[in-house]
Amino acid sequence: MATEVEVTSPLPAVNVDPDRERMLREAEKSLPLEYSAGWHDAEQYVYKSGKGLSREVVEMISRMKREPVWMTERRLKAYDHFLSKRMPGWGADLSTIDFDDIHYYMKPMEGQGKTWEDVPADIKNTFDKLGIPEAERKFLAGVSAQYESEVVYHSLKEDLEKQGVIFTDMDSGLREHPEIVKKYFGSVIPYKDNKFAALNTAVWSGGSFVYVPKGVRVDIPLQAYFRINAKNSGQFERTLIIAEEGSYVHYIEGCTAPIWSEDSLHSAVVELIAHKGATIRYTTIQNWSNNVYNIVTKRAVAYEDATVAWIDGNLGSKVTMKYPAVYLMGPRAKAEIVSAAFANNGQVQDAGGKVWHCAPNTTSTITSKSVTKGTGRAEFRGWLKIYKGCTDSVSAMRCDAMLLDKQCYSGTTPVIEVDEEKVALGHEATVSKVGEEELFYLQSRGLSEREAITQIVNGFLEPFTKTLPMEYAVELNRLIQLQMDGAVG
Repeated sequence: MATEVEVTSPLPAVNVDPDRERMLREAEKSLPLEYSAGWHDAEQYVYKSGKGLSREVVEMISRMKREPVWMTERRLKAYDHFLSKRMPGWGADLSTIDFDDIHYYMKPMEGQGKTWEDVPADIKNTFDKLGIPEAERKFLAGVSAQYESEVVYHSLKEDLEKQGVIFTDMDSGLREHPEIVKKYFGSVIPYKDNKFAALNTAVWSGGSFVYVPKGVRVDIPLQAYFRINAKNSGQFERTLIIAEEGSYVHYIEGCTAPIWSEDSLHSAVVELIAHKGATIRYTTIQNWSNNVYNIVTKRAVAYEDATVAWIDGNLGSKVTMKYPAVYLMGPRAKAEIVSAAFANNGQVQDAGGKVWHCAPNTTSTITSKSVTKGTGRAEFRGWLKIYKGCTDSVSAMRCDAMLLDKQCYSGTTPVIEVDEEKVALGHEATVSKVGEEELFYLQSRGLSEREAITQIVNGFLEPFTKTLPMEYAVELNRLIQLQMDGAVG
């Protein structure tokens, strides 16, 4: 019989240093309260396609990348499917996306920088401002930087290369490791899955390809950074991560864009494959500007004793629709989906998570935190499915919402399907607002009203923040401060 039970997270927090909170506060004091990613560079491209999508554009992208025939054919099939699929009739309003007003491919430079000095000065300046080289020097095992449609810089520590770890852009992965890419590309998210997965498959460019051999641990995170610069642009990166038996990898991605009056489209596809006993952590901290439609399909498969964790922070954008998912395909496989969203004036954060239990003794948690302000809208969508025969499966779904103003909105749409009796599951949802007593207490200690509300929001999001490496926890708290000041969106 299905019963309600509390499920603890299958993964521990990344940082358990007791001085963590003090260090976070000290680090935040030195950060300016301004949206530092809102600038744009003068457009200088080796190639920029005209607006609109056609078979000729799809063929041109594949031809310029010198791809094998099977990939060109896959792109064209996906393009035909994209045309045949209707726009989603649920979730956020996407009717204002004009697919004919988008540049689908922009190449900022010839080749790819193997050292930071190889990158053109204007592009290098952009990533210098974003702190990418500094972050690489400090604590990252590898860095990949994508500017518009192409990865312009890539680096991987030598000791990982010697262990057989592959971390490169997806285009290089296809050229240099075609047998692996052909085996796994589209195996988790086929192009027929949805309209935007079809669009990505047709025009994908850039993204990351990661392969971790059997038994290898990549203890220091790999990072990719995605930057949209031009207006009316589309970014369609494709990421594929394969972790062989008993391996471990943590991949972190960040995203920014300038503020334009015209809209841009970011539509990515991410596929993760965690083989027996492997662990993949995938962390996203996005801070798109308020003119970006962010429509992303993320999905993973976890085999016997494997663990997949999606850690997803959604701030900024005009509309975000993103539901990281995991198929639990082997006994004792585990899934953790932890998401946080902040919807400010005019923004829609439609996010959540999905887990399908396809084997016995599997475990999953879906935890969502959302904050809405002004006229912002946040929607949680969760889907949990436990198939017949998946006995002793354990799952919990929890969504908590905080509303800061009378005009904002928060909703939940959980779906739970259970075809097996011998399981344990639970679901919980809460909605709260900032209490007058909490505000009075903090203000009586010398904080302004804004500072007090920010502290309350930070405490509300703490279960999510604790899952992040400290550098990213600092960045998230800074972005929350920006949202509270109305400096973004």
